Amino acid sequence: MDAVELHQRALSESDLEGLRVAVDLLEHTSLAARLTNILGKPIALIGHALPESAAQAIAAATTKGLNAALKVALATIDNRPEAASRALHKALATASGAIGGSLGLVTAPVEIPISTIIMLRSIADIARSEGEDLADPGAALSCVQVFALGARAGAEDPADSGYFVVRSLLAKSITEAARFITERGIVEEGAPVLVRFVAQVAARFGVVVSQKLAAQTLPVVGALGGAAVNYAFIDHFQDVARGHFAIRRLERTYGKDIVRAEYERIRADARSA
Repeated sequence: MDAVELHQRALSESDLEGLRVAVDLLEHTSLAARLTNILGKPIALIGHALPESAAQAIAAATTKGLNAALKVALATIDNRPEAASRALHKALATASGAIGGSLGLVTAPVEIPISTIIMLRSIADIARSEGEDLADPGAALSCVQVFALGARAGAEDPADSGYFVVRSLLAKSITEAARFITERGIVEEGAPVLVRFVAQVAARFGVVVSQKLAAQTLPVVGALGGAAVNYAFIDHFQDVARGHFAIRRLERTYGKDIVRAEYERIRADARSA
């Protein structure tokens, strides 16, 4: 693409500002920072609150939640264009977090899938508000992809933390899964392409789930703190969804190459500031 064509397709000022907001949401927001603000202690200390024996239970509950969310995304989400109803979903997730905070890890196998489905519905509302056609399997899968993208910000390894890096890692799985669903017309439980996609998302989503549960199980948290933790949890993923689907909307207008080039420029400018 030459300089003339690039100039002709440059983002409008309003879209450029929207992209700046998206970069901020996707690159500078982490659940770890939110939890640190709530609990008043670094996430490194929070991470030690969970016993080793909890890891397997968390992994199972996370995978169960994502499988349930995938079914909801592909089978029951309609496609009415409407404003994202973030407040209702926050209230529901906060309530489930209060239960989790008061009863601890024992509720995780139930609470995590419920919270995941609630968040998926909120993510889908945000996707619709950005013009996504949720009848398209690729768009629906992109809603589930948000759970992986939400584990990216604040990662220790910068090479593995960029928004487009994580998105690229999942691109092949999403393409193959979307093609499979389109050709079959149904969601076959246990289909290898779907299992692989869920496993990739779960590997990243499980990190933030562990952070959330560790925070909720601290003695100083309890029911009230558990609600605050879950509020931060869903607020985090709603912000990631807002950034992700704003990027996808701009890509539909200007093309992926131009949007990514501007994204990386804004990201670099922010880091050097």
